[in-house]
Amino acid sequence: MTSDPNSLSARELARRIKSREMRATTVIRETLDRVARVNPAINAIVQDCADDAMQEAELLDARIEAGDAVGPLAGVPVTIKVISDQAGYATTNGTTLAADLIATQDSPFLRNMRRKGAIVIGRTNTPAFSYRWFTSNKVHGTTLNPHNPALTPGGSSGGAGAATSAGLGHIGHGTDIAGSVRYPAYACGIQGLRPTHGRIPMFNQTGGDRPIGAQLMAVSGPLARRVDDLRLGLEGMAGYSPDDPWSVPMPLRGPDFAKRVALVTHPGGIDTDPRILADLERAAEIFRTAGWTVETPEIPEIREAVDLQIDLWLSDDHEAKLKAARAEDDPGAIALLEHYADRAAAIDKDTFSKLFLRRSALIRDWRAFLEDYPVVLMPVSAELPFRKDEDLEGPATLTRLWNAQLPQIAIPLLGLPAISICSGVENNVPSGVQLVAAPWREDICLTGGEVLEQGFGLPQMTM
Repeated sequence: MTSDPNSLSARELARRIKSREMRATTVIRETLDRVARVNPAINAIVQDCADDAMQEAELLDARIEAGDAVGPLAGVPVTIKVISDQAGYATTNGTTLAADLIATQDSPFLRNMRRKGAIVIGRTNTPAFSYRWFTSNKVHGTTLNPHNPALTPGGSSGGAGAATSAGLGHIGHGTDIAGSVRYPAYACGIQGLRPTHGRIPMFNQTGGDRPIGAQLMAVSGPLARRVDDLRLGLEGMAGYSPDDPWSVPMPLRGPDFAKRVALVTHPGGIDTDPRILADLERAAEIFRTAGWTVETPEIPEIREAVDLQIDLWLSDDHEAKLKAARAEDDPGAIALLEHYADRAAAIDKDTFSKLFLRRSALIRDWRAFLEDYPVVLMPVSAELPFRKDEDLEGPATLTRLWNAQLPQIAIPLLGLPAISICSGVENNVPSGVQLVAAPWREDICLTGGEVLEQGFGLPQMTM
């Protein structure tokens, strides 16, 4: 019987710890030893939680020895993104401006995870203000992609993606407002789930009423090397919390659904890379072989959803964001915010009002479509993972990158859950596909994701 924690799913690892076949202290010590060996090469974990993690593991083992009931995440090593509160640690959001902003309590999703036995082994990197699909900042440095240092590890949850891909924890916590869970999963060759807004409570005490970097339709979500680990991570993070005004106590599983997939290869007219097109066709065939129906219908409008999402973000005090970016002197944040400065200045009250009217219409259209097609299969991005810091190459490149990310940016505005599934790694370049489902139907995303995982194969741990 294997004793390597990374060879086991999170669920099996927790079962063995609860049954005393393995000890939490041993699992956490081995994981921390791996962090010490591997993390210096990729800089994914930027805040060390080793001492606290070992103390929690010792307490967990003592509880198990005493016969106490423990949760489904018992002893599972996890990482938390530095955008979220963890008592005793700085909620930096990748900025020097918040380098000393020490949390006095855990964010509610983290309280949920800890109640269920998860143990935080470290906190992961994000770009300054969590704005980019690239992960570097002045306070924590640059995170590298474990598969290929010339590529971005994604962002904004790039530290979580790199750490999870490298076996530094079974489940990584990320946040997603425009792909910040799904894209790091895609770029690092693992799996990532963006839940429905309101599923996972994410209020930050250090950020007041509006959590740092978590405006608008941002959600927390898990990254993992296995789809079932995503499921367990979702179960661990989710739960109603009065701290979060958007939190909703919805069941994690819905009614039976038709196994019917809409294959969309060029959503919004994007120029999808040939390798990604081949991955989509492979995914469609995997579904057909598993007994699902795959069709190619016309989908509702999606490009307008991207424009509305961008305008919604720009209307949220863009001038203050740009001022903060300049104070931080972060080139990535400045480049992005200056790129959209004229557009932000043109948004008036009339534009803002129409934005919400159009958003409601698009949401209705998509909900109706998902009644007929419970799963939409589409790209995560039009392009393979971007080069490291490619967004700093000028306005034309930045425009191209944002256009390529249409499948990620549209989904939050529509209020839909989505999952990124790794299709494989070729020549040290990961790729993958995305599944989208109706609101509160993460269970459909996970079920479809497991079908694809069985066909594509489990992502391989790097390093």
